Amino acid sequence: MKKLTLSATIVLILVSVLSSCGSTPKQEKQPVLQQESDAGQQGKSETSAAESGAAAVNQPEPVQNEENPAEAAQVQDPPDVSFAKKLKEYLDKDDMAGALASFDTMSDALKDDTDLQILHASLLVSAGRGAEAAEIGSALQEKDGKNISVLELNAQIAAVNGDKKKSNELAGQILAADPYNASANIQLAQQQVLQRKYKIAYNYYKKALTNDPDNADALFGCAQMAYYLDNLDESKATFQKILDRDGTNAGALAYMGKLSAEQEKYVQATKYIQDAIKYAPDNYSFYLDLGTYQRNQENYGEAEKAWTKAVGLNPDYFLAYAYRAGLYNEMNRYADSLADYYSVVKTNPKYYYAYEEIGMLEWHEKNWAKSRAGFTKALEFSKDNYSYKLMVAATYLKEKNTVECKNFLKTAMRNMDTTSVEYGMMRLYNDQGGINAENAILPKIDKIEKTTPRGKMWFYMGLYYELKGSQKLAEEFYTKIMNMQTPMFFEYELAEWGLGK
Repeated sequence: MKKLTLSATIVLILVSVLSSCGSTPKQEKQPVLQQESDAGQQGKSETSAAESGAAAVNQPEPVQNEENPAEAAQVQDPPDVSFAKKLKEYLDKDDMAGALASFDTMSDALKDDTDLQILHASLLVSAGRGAEAAEIGSALQEKDGKNISVLELNAQIAAVNGDKKKSNELAGQILAADPYNASANIQLAQQQVLQRKYKIAYNYYKKALTNDPDNADALFGCAQMAYYLDNLDESKATFQKILDRDGTNAGALAYMGKLSAEQEKYVQATKYIQDAIKYAPDNYSFYLDLGTYQRNQENYGEAEKAWTKAVGLNPDYFLAYAYRAGLYNEMNRYADSLADYYSVVKTNPKYYYAYEEIGMLEWHEKNWAKSRAGFTKALEFSKDNYSYKLMVAATYLKEKNTVECKNFLKTAMRNMDTTSVEYGMMRLYNDQGGINAENAILPKIDKIEKTTPRGKMWFYMGLYYELKGSQKLAEEFYTKIMNMQTPMFFEYELAEWGLGK
């Protein structure tokens, strides 16, 4: 069964209810009873043995449970504490359904208890039943609209239900009365995180810690924002503080792994993320991290296992497919890589990088039409990308379809600078050359100062010769690219394949 993760709000309310009326857990009652016994013994020392005996005879005895007198001697819990204890038993067994059902059977005397109603609503939020939680929250606010705990509850419910305006209004009311209120500051911080305003979020988390320095959510938020802001020492110290108090905090363990990876300590990072997985075995992102750390250690089989596990956990999310596809490509498992990239675009059609990879891998498999489909789709997301245009043209030429090649390039060359080397290369593919055209473009390529643009043009010059049947000339250009040793563009891999590697 999946482990329930209770919010700090729920835990605090449970603690509050269980602490009310002076009630303490059984193991803490024993010293109290012992003190009463000691007091009685002191009284006895001040009387004669006879008086003491008479007092003992005349004093009414408590009702005893003959089968278990120790249990009967325990002080009876008030109804609210008794209910909260039973509720905690459900939660300790991960039985959220039982916990929520218990509210349907609570006594009439408890139905108006504000703390228990807040707890009920908080559990409904945790169970994803925000609409029901909102009904309870509204009733509580109508009854006691100035109660900070009620305002906190309603602000949280509004945030969960997507009512950002109401959530902010309630947070404002709370902060007007209590500027350092932890709940309201954390809530506003979380909204800033969603907008990637990490510095503002960090400041809100810091305010939350002012009067509540041990608040787990605020500590985690500060550590996380420090990581995003590249304050790695502070991030590490704060996450360590969390782990010193709770070594099972999976999120903190995972971030300690990230921090180790920042220093390229991948063995240590792997240990942290494996510990995190022990406590959160179904966390998708943890397996993404585990795979990354294993890959960086060249443990490719373990990386594959990690990303395959992530795929199994959430087959409708694209990222694990993308990671695994890249790994398969690196291992020269091109068919497996291609299958994963098709899964990427199925689960995330806007991930245009995958279309480029599909175009490349289908090219490797000599599936010219499918390669063209991949590059054409990539071109939809990057309309001025001359590489994609030239690859589409090349797939037509691989099929000996010069007519469609010309029709495509006619459109592709519109509005381009006719003096540019990119236009000159497209014109070369369109016209299919002539020695004069070839000699005209080569000096332009050699004058390109930046390494990547020059390498890309070398590839298309080599591909042009390959398409013309001049394999030796093609390989000369492909070799020049290999000698660059800077595979920062996809044509580098195509050149490698062109050399039969």
